[in-house]
Amino acid sequence: MAKTISFAIVHFSVAFTVGYLLTGSILFGSVMAMVEPAINTVAFHFHEKIWNRLQKRKVANALQITQPLHVN
Repeated sequence: MAKTISFAIVHFSVAFTVGYLLTGSILFGSVMAMVEPAINTVAFHFHEKIWNRLQKRKVANALQITQPLHVN
């Protein structure tokens, strides 16, 4: 859990810094620090769903290839 909290602090800090440096606005930097990680969290959720689906497909294909063919 400590690593997750540490990463969140780094993520928010980077988002704030980039927003502030691009605009010079503390308000915009703060908004960006809140919005960007939230959007990234949602995007990551869908990324994981797609990734898991592709991994399952890869395993299923590998099993098909390694199973012997039955000849009647």
